[in-house]
Amino acid sequence: MANASGSTAAKPSRRYALLIELALAVGGFAIGVGEFTIMGLMPNVAEALNISEPQVGNVISAYALGVVVGAPLIAVMGSHFYRRHLLLMLMAFFALGNIASAFAPDYHTLMVFRFISGLPHGAYFGVASLVAASLVPSHKRAQAVSRVMSGLTIAMLVGNPFATWLSQLLSWRLAFAMVGGIAILTVILVFIYLPLNRQEKRNSPAQELTALKRSQVWLTLGVGAIGFAGMFCVFSYLAPVLINVTQVSPYWIPVAQAAFGAGAIIGNIVGGKLYDRMQLKGVGWLLVWCIAILLLFPLAAQSLWSVLLICVAIGTMVSLSPALQTRLMDVAADAQTLAAASNHAAFNVANALGPWLGGIAIGAGFGWTITGYVGAATAAGGLIVFFFAYRQQRRHG
Repeated sequence: MANASGSTAAKPSRRYALLIELALAVGGFAIGVGEFTIMGLMPNVAEALNISEPQVGNVISAYALGVVVGAPLIAVMGSHFYRRHLLLMLMAFFALGNIASAFAPDYHTLMVFRFISGLPHGAYFGVASLVAASLVPSHKRAQAVSRVMSGLTIAMLVGNPFATWLSQLLSWRLAFAMVGGIAILTVILVFIYLPLNRQEKRNSPAQELTALKRSQVWLTLGVGAIGFAGMFCVFSYLAPVLINVTQVSPYWIPVAQAAFGAGAIIGNIVGGKLYDRMQLKGVGWLLVWCIAILLLFPLAAQSLWSVLLICVAIGTMVSLSPALQTRLMDVAADAQTLAAASNHAAFNVANALGPWLGGIAIGAGFGWTITGYVGAATAAGGLIVFFFAYRQQRRHG
């Protein structure tokens, strides 16, 4: 019988399932380094390309826009592929996009290559999450998704700080070259460990589009797109906050990124367990937590030790990811691939929205730490969308 992931094959042994999850998590690690490292290198990229830091924010938003465009488009058009084949193609394309980014000669070319690099991001995580969910019993799906997502959070803890430190010493281009190499490694691991399941249920593009008829799918995506923007708003401008407000050496930036990554690992684990236990209610409590810690950020940014602690707390906002990913599997019925991929499109709407709103507020003269208040406002917006989703679920069951 098919489970929520659409797989009808017998489940592999626990050891082999972990090897598959590890292979998929390496891809998440590559994506995490590719997406977040540029935020720590904002001053370096700005100086090298002779542009402003808000313009580097536009480069970040270009990647996010690529995710938003690519996730639903690839999920629909690739729905008739076996998941193994789709994952291999997506990660190979991601490798090429990042290698091209490493050689971008100017600002506009870099924006184009970052947009291209973002195209496979959402579809990869969506398909990888469906594969992970098919490996375990239904009541442990969110935890399986969180294990695949652990590659992303480990990138925040280790990969981003290391890539930032090394790129500060040598060149920001090195970060994207490293991402391309890790993506190629992922292709090899997926090829070795993920078997081809010819019993796997595949949909037509028309079948995948039925997800768009479900209001709970849209409400869940709205929670992610709005509620998650606060994390990106603060994290995108963390480097200039540390330099201009906390007034520490740029070499503390990787340390702050590692603190954020430690929080992300905690949040990823907690988010999966909380959703398996509380379902939709857990999402509401996570959003309340997000509002509280974002409101504290401007005060905490005044000293080094408090800003490192708040970075850990802000990292825990990643807890929303496995919770909302599994929620979409629950409400998407037979349109699993589009719904799962669209979760990362929603998060990257947040990734575009957060830096954009933060840049407007900073440009208006409110100072670097205004990002905390802007982020709290977006998290509150996500909580409002959550209440609509919760009320509708209570009404209709």
